[in-house]
Formats: sequence, C-alpha cells, structure tokens
Amino acid sequence: MRLDKYLKNSRLIKRRTIANEACDAGKVLVNDKVARASYDVKLGDVIEIQMGTRPVKVRVTEISEHATKADAVGMYETIG
Repeated sequence: MRLDKYLKNSRLIKRRTIANEACDAGKVLVNDKVARASYDVKLGDVIEIQMGTRPVKVRVTEISEHATKADAVGMYETIG
C-alpha cells in the first residue's frame, strides 16, 4: 500500500492530499529516511511524521485497504 494511503487509512493524517503534501515536503520519514508518497509500506516499518509541535513515531503492525475508525488504531503501535 502507498505511504500516503496508509497514513490516511490509519488516520495518522486526516486527508490523503495532506499526507501527499507532507511526503513531498520531507516531513515523513520511513526507517529514518525521507520517503515519497509512493513508498510501498511494509509490516515492521517505522514511520515518523514531523508535523506540528511534536513528532509522531509509529511502527506498522497491520496493513488494511479499508479500516473503520476502531480498526485504524490497530494498524500501528506508538513508539516513545
């Protein structure tokens, strides 16, 4: 699954266009490297989003094309 789509489905970022813009601006890191919106997300990847006052760092635990609001939280685990 594309990175921008994963960020939207997991509800880490509200809209896919905003996720795409964040990737283009270099504010999203995957495994400590700047990632493009087209990056193919894999289980175990560590995603860091540097937007707002505090960066968010999560590990991918599940990839799902369609996730409800309740299921979205199970798609990742927060890291320190």
